[in-house]
Amino acid sequence: MMEHRPNTVLVVLINSKTDFEIVKFQNWYRIPVRNAPPIVRNGTVQIIAFYHTKIFEFEKYSIKWYGNVKRISVVKRKELFPEHEQFDPKSENEYYKIEFAPLIELPAPIISMRQRRLLFIPTTEQKFFNATEINHLFNDSPLEDLLWKYFEEKKIPTERQFYISVGSKNYFLDFAIFCKAKNINVECDGDTHHTNKENVQSDKWRSNDLTKAGWSVLRFTTDDLNYRMNDTISVVNDTINKYGGVQDVNDLDNYKYIQGDDDPQLTLFD
Repeated sequence: MMEHRPNTVLVVLINSKTDFEIVKFQNWYRIPVRNAPPIVRNGTVQIIAFYHTKIFEFEKYSIKWYGNVKRISVVKRKELFPEHEQFDPKSENEYYKIEFAPLIELPAPIISMRQRRLLFIPTTEQKFFNATEINHLFNDSPLEDLLWKYFEEKKIPTERQFYISVGSKNYFLDFAIFCKAKNINVECDGDTHHTNKENVQSDKWRSNDLTKAGWSVLRFTTDDLNYRMNDTISVVNDTINKYGGVQDVNDLDNYKYIQGDDDPQLTLFD
């Protein structure tokens, strides 16, 4: 089993140039108390990093800056913006104010290969300082890390914790694979997950929603991932090829089939 380290880094969203001015020059960031992730609530966050959205022309879809957290406090909005918020109905709303040391620039940005929606990514310092792209950051479960390792080794382009909307419902997919005819959702179901009847029922509705929205859903158990990984990867490969090949993130109009390990002549991107 792969070592699973605790999260001490939080990647947050920056989708406003005004907010980034505050981050850069005043060295604080706000998160509504009702939406704060556990890493903020329990005070274990030591580093805060910033993911830029498409409004930032040169830094969009990347993480370039981070700061070492100095203090976390709960304040009202009117305390954060006293010159503007005294008569705003939101002025009494409570926020975590995360204060940090002056920003530090990463030697190379952590990029997102696809335009993606995210709010928070808790991760470890080891993953953060070694990541080259967003998918390297996620630290949700050892099972997902194990499958991600194999996807990387087999050069299967995937997106981890990919956010999609289906009607009025929102889902984070463990892994999303984009194919020509139909996209694939790969889910890692741990043993504890299967013993909870509510989880099983929720998964059925989730799979039904995704299937209705045009996704193919593959679910793998702890045993599939720990003891039958070759068979698991083979199922994924076959499904990708069934749906016309996987999309090349560097050329979105190009789809390529995956060759098995027994074919010495071709690999995914040769």
